Amino acid sequence: MDDLIQKVDEWAEERNLISGSDPKSQTLKLMSEVGELADNINKRLDVRDDIGDCLVVLIIIANQKGLTIKECLEVAYLDIKDRKGIMIDGVFVKESDPCFYAALAMTKE
Repeated sequence: MDDLIQKVDEWAEERNLISGSDPKSQTLKLMSEVGELADNINKRLDVRDDIGDCLVVLIIIANQKGLTIKECLEVAYLDIKDRKGIMIDGVFVKESDPCFYAALAMTKE
């Protein structure tokens, strides 16, 4: 994984995507890639390239912000590791969400 991330960083540098672009522009690109991912999920197509494209853009944004994907994932994991909640219609509702208890009551009806 580290080797692939390094290759993406090098690819992005060679194409001036790190200093020649900015996080705002790359976030718009990420939204476009997420849209393609959603479209292909809905069509039940292979989404490996779509997920990969999202990761590429996230690596670029992290690099622009002086961060690494590993660092960002570690921070996110520490945030979620002890999280509790319930699934409602395929959506995880956190216990800390203000609507959690109302959602919980709905599941018991």
